[in-house]
Amino acid sequence: MTTPCDRPPAPAPPPIDYEAFARDLDALRRELDASLGVEHFEHLRKLERWGHACSTAGYATAWLFPNPISMALISTGSMARWAILAHHVGHRSMDRVSGVPERYTSRGFAKGRRRLVDWFDWMHPDAWNHEHNVLHHYHTGEVADPDLVEENAAPLRDAKIPLALKYLAVGFYALTWKVTYYAPNTFQILERAKARRARRESGVTRDARGPEPYLEVFDPRTPVGRGFWSSCLLPYGLGRFVVIPALFLPLGPLAALSVWVNSVGAEALTNLHTFAIIVPNHAGDDLYRFEGVTRDRAELYVRQVAGSANYETGGDLRDFMHGFLNYQIEHHLFPDLPPLAYQRAQPRVKELCAKHGVPYVQGSVWSRVKKLADILVGKTSMRWGDGLSRRARAKA
Repeated sequence: MTTPCDRPPAPAPPPIDYEAFARDLDALRRELDASLGVEHFEHLRKLERWGHACSTAGYATAWLFPNPISMALISTGSMARWAILAHHVGHRSMDRVSGVPERYTSRGFAKGRRRLVDWFDWMHPDAWNHEHNVLHHYHTGEVADPDLVEENAAPLRDAKIPLALKYLAVGFYALTWKVTYYAPNTFQILERAKARRARRESGVTRDARGPEPYLEVFDPRTPVGRGFWSSCLLPYGLGRFVVIPALFLPLGPLAALSVWVNSVGAEALTNLHTFAIIVPNHAGDDLYRFEGVTRDRAELYVRQVAGSANYETGGDLRDFMHGFLNYQIEHHLFPDLPPLAYQRAQPRVKELCAKHGVPYVQGSVWSRVKKLADILVGKTSMRWGDGLSRRARAKA
């Protein structure tokens, strides 16, 4: 585990009035809540239609011959179902909008058989919701955050191998990360949570990291491995790479083979795409990680901003291709808002951060991917948030 003593502290920004910052954000939140309505749902439906159109066009051409266009279209459809639909609906963004069908709320989305329709992917929806919505969002940048990049990458960062091989390893994970990282990690975390609840123990942060080996979840001889195979690997693997290509057999074996090749290519592309828009959000030598838990909502607000980065924002098409993860700061401040609300909140949040001296990091996705890669290989390191702590900032 990396500690603050392992590196020199980053230059501290001017003192921050946590309470004033929180009051302004709370006032903005009340405005955003009051504006929620059917237009937010229609906006989400439009984004959903874009994703469906990509998937439909991708498979409509996938049987012709292996080609990058079909791969990219199928890939983009998969990205949209996860990053836009599953992500925001799972955060209950539509739960408070009147008249929204239950399948677009957290109560119905991807539940039971609807998983095959709403969000068919390697990850189990229940595992994702616990890992992401609970642990990652409310412990961002802490060791209890299961997505703390610098901590998770410690074996690679510390490895005594050439830097080029480290970057090669990063490339491998970028092309496979949904099945090599997210699906197994979220499933193990959910299993820890179930075991803890069965023991009637508190302490949700203990779910984030455990003593069991990473490869155990892939071992079908173990109970957790059998559960992972039966609920994650086999359903998606067979559905995506066996059943769907087989549906094109009436068009001939070459058509089915083309669909299979395009499906494999699309899987690699959607891994790469989502890796590039998701993982850099909380990694870089200009972002903070934290020791200990937050004391109150005001400190949580400051941490969420200082530990997150936005990409360039504005315009539905650009935001769609970023999976709306270019509004990461706003999303971490207000996780349960729909995409349209983030578009409207972003300039206001940026102004408030400038007003109160809270670091607000924003840049192109390409610059953030570079910063992420440097963190992963150990070339650079995260800042420690000691200087942002209210204890260290108490005014005389």
